[in-house]
Amino acid sequence: MKIESPAFSHGGMIPSLYTCDGRDISPELVWDGVPENSQSLVLLCEDPDAPGGLFVHWVLFDIPPAVKGLPQNVSGNELARLGAKQGRTDFGGIGYGGPCPPSGVHRYFFRLYALGVVLGLPEGATRSQVVRAMDGHILDKAEIMGNYHRQR
Repeated sequence: MKIESPAFSHGGMIPSLYTCDGRDISPELVWDGVPENSQSLVLLCEDPDAPGGLFVHWVLFDIPPAVKGLPQNVSGNELARLGAKQGRTDFGGIGYGGPCPPSGVHRYFFRLYALGVVLGLPEGATRSQVVRAMDGHILDKAEIMGNYHRQR
């Protein structure tokens, strides 16, 4: 399985459009190679370089396996029409929250997981609830990492 973004290359810089310095919208993501027996997909966006430890920027789950990507600035309504649900981020809300590091360059990992089950958790589930529910059901995973530093 692989995941890519037309907005940035793996290890490259994330454009400010997708951050708190820009419009803070989600980047376009595309993937392929999802195992045929997958029942759902999970997408997590996380910053492991945050001062307090891992910071969660986006939690998406129960994405149907036939979905091949997400458009730029995907809305909650679009995700709901697909059957996907969004979880709570460390910003305290539901939905995408872009990079906004307090200092220095941080890494942002977009990780896609193919699961052999549909999680069935409620909208607003936390990352830890999603990760616990995924345990033992991961068929494959892929990631893309982008870097960002504030434009102040």
